[in-house]
Amino acid sequence: MNVLIVHAHPEPRSFNTALRDHSVKILDDHGHAVKVSDLYAMGFNPVAGPADFGDRADPDYLVYALEQRHGHEMGTLAPDIAAEIEKLMWCDLLILHFPLYWFSVPAILKGWIDRVLISGLTYGGRRFYDQGGLKGKRAMLTLTLGGREHMLDSDAAIHGRLNDMLKPLLQGTLAYTGMTVLPPFVAWHVPYVDDATRAGYLDAYGERLRTLDSLAPLTFPSLDTFDDAMRPK
Repeated sequence: MNVLIVHAHPEPRSFNTALRDHSVKILDDHGHAVKVSDLYAMGFNPVAGPADFGDRADPDYLVYALEQRHGHEMGTLAPDIAAEIEKLMWCDLLILHFPLYWFSVPAILKGWIDRVLISGLTYGGRRFYDQGGLKGKRAMLTLTLGGREHMLDSDAAIHGRLNDMLKPLLQGTLAYTGMTVLPPFVAWHVPYVDDATRAGYLDAYGERLRTLDSLAPLTFPSLDTFDDAMRPK
């Protein structure tokens, strides 16, 4: 299996990065090929804009998604985008690896999503959800956060359910582009726990990676249950 880890943490000595390094070792030990896009270390540009295109279909007015399609067809996307797309298309499993910031991802990871999951390749027209351009690939979120599990484990919890918080990623990004989405792996309360708890997270993540094939994926809409106007049949 080919695995792409897109890592978005600014501190190389963080537990989040230790979790990433541990996953690379586990996957490598089990014969998988692994590539890592360490976005902060790469100095990845998160800002989508006109410089992303070496040639424009319309040089006078920027419609970003349409220019993504044109740039992909003409081979004129910015080199950093093209390099990440090559990794994305190579992988069988995509892992987005990040600390939770403001109920979401760090800006640098949001920029990777905006610039790399391009229109025309990963989605477009009726090519979304189970008809998306990345159909056949799997995806998983691996995240660390400061909150405790009971704060995000039910509708009655102070923050509600974690998967509801992550819906823009789980459904609106990964499932939308056609990927089969595995349940997230979460390390809770990380800044405040002791070393034994952190070691337990490393062990649990290793076990998760060794048993990926046994995980039941999350469920999202299928276009087969909707008509041409996207109303339920």
